[in-house]
Amino acid sequence: MVRIAAVGDLHARPGTAARLRPEYQRVAEVADLLLLAGDLTQDGGTDSAAEVCDLFGGLDLPVIAVLGNHDYARGEETTFTEMLTDAGVTVLEGTATVVDTAQGRVGIAGVKGFGGGFAGRTIAKHCEPEMKVFGRHGAATAQALGHALDDLDVDLHVALTHYAPTRTTLVGEPLELYPFLGSHLLGAAIDGEPVSWPEQENRTEGLPLTGMAPSERRQVKLALHGHAHYGTEAGATPAGTEVRNVAAPVIGAPFAVYRLPEVIRIG
Repeated sequence: MVRIAAVGDLHARPGTAARLRPEYQRVAEVADLLLLAGDLTQDGGTDSAAEVCDLFGGLDLPVIAVLGNHDYARGEETTFTEMLTDAGVTVLEGTATVVDTAQGRVGIAGVKGFGGGFAGRTIAKHCEPEMKVFGRHGAATAQALGHALDDLDVDLHVALTHYAPTRTTLVGEPLELYPFLGSHLLGAAIDGEPVSWPEQENRTEGLPLTGMAPSERRQVKLALHGHAHYGTEAGATPAGTEVRNVAAPVIGAPFAVYRLPEVIRIG
C-alpha cells in the first residue's frame, strides 16, 4: 500500500508556521508523501509564502504542491514557486513528478485548474470575447493536466488540482458558485477523455463525449483538490475515478491520509 497525506486551503498568515509545524513534522510517521492542494497562503504575498516554506520545508518525506487562486492574488506566483522549490517542495503546474516508494512508483500530475462549471451548465460557445477567454483558459489547464498524466509511466497515478474536477465534492456549496469552484473538463482529463472548448453540446454528466472513448493510457487512482471549503470530502468523476476534497475545513484536520490503491482514509 501507499499512504498519501493531503491538505489544501491552509491560507497561511504570519504565525501559521509556528502553530502548525509540529503537526506536519509527524507526517512522515504516517505517510509516504504529502500533497498540498493550493491556497497555501491567504494573500499570495511573499511574507505569507515564507510562512509556507517554514511550515513545509525540510520535512522527512516528499512534499508536492499546486498553487491556488489566493496564491496568485498579487501576481507573485512565480516568486512563490521559486521559494517553495528552494525549500524542497515540488510545485506542479501542468507538470508531473514521480516518487519512488517501497510499494512502487507513484506519479503525481498537477495543475491549479480553473473554473467553468459542470456538464450541462457550462459556458456556451456563443458568448462575448471575455467569456471565451474564460472558457479557453479552463480548457487549456485541463489539457495540461491530461498531457502531464499521459507522460507518466508509473504504478499509481494521482491527479492534484486546486479547483474541483467534479461537482460531487461541491455538495454543500451554493449552486451559484459551482462555475467558479471547478470544471468538468478537469474531470474529463483525469478520466482520459479529449478536452476542448467549445465542446460538443450533447455532453452530459456521467457520459463521455459522444464518439470519444476514454483513453486506455492509464487509470488515475485518486484525484485530490481543495478550494471548496463547504463542500464534501468524497466524490468521483463521471468515469468513476475517486476524488477527495482535502480543503482543511472539509477534512477537519491538519491533513488526511489515504491508503492506495483502495483509496481508504486511514488518518
